[in-house]
Amino acid sequence: MTAVDVETEIAAFGDLNVQWDRRIMRPRPWTTAQSHWAAALSASCPDGPLLELCCGAGQIGLLAAIMTGRPLIQVDRDPVAAAYVRRNAAATGMTSDVRAASMADALADDERVALVILDPPWVPSAEVADEDHPPSTVDGGIDGTALLVLGLGVALRHLMPGGHVVAQLGTPQQVDVVRALLEGRTGKHPRWVVREVRDYRPGGMLVDIGPDPAADGAQPPSGARR
Repeated sequence: MTAVDVETEIAAFGDLNVQWDRRIMRPRPWTTAQSHWAAALSASCPDGPLLELCCGAGQIGLLAAIMTGRPLIQVDRDPVAAAYVRRNAAATGMTSDVRAASMADALADDERVALVILDPPWVPSAEVADEDHPPSTVDGGIDGTALLVLGLGVALRHLMPGGHVVAQLGTPQQVDVVRALLEGRTGKHPRWVVREVRDYRPGGMLVDIGPDPAADGAQPPSGARR
């Protein structure tokens, strides 16, 4: 599709009216749960920005930012999606630092964030034809975890101690991949664990990744929002 054969549509997303077109992923109402969960976890995170990776039209991060009042950074590799994020942010009166870039290149080495919303494509490549979305917005590789793995690495590299990641994925097997990745992180990195899983299938699944409650210093820092 090109700009001349698509029409901007409006989708209700919580209290937002989200602009999008069929070159990007259609906003899905069930994912308001990701915004609300991130907003609830914000109370135990340190002060700092909210980062959304693979943001699409931006609605999940925008709704969470409205609820938390945090500065917002949104990243998507698709310039069409990034343009819609800017339009949707302007329509809500929000300021969003929108970056049309790959996840690996979007943040400076020394940038740190307090909370991450991660929305990677998670459909296995063999199942993409069954989806009513542009293939590039849902194709997560052979087992659906290619961009999940990349995004989680980026998120944890830039996450402040005491922060959280709310990630979207599709199956319990993908949750197991996340757990295995976290168990493999050692050395100077903080100890992150899957703290909770919420099942919204047939829509998808959400996981909260945060500090290990059993580890020393896992309590919210003194600057945490209450």
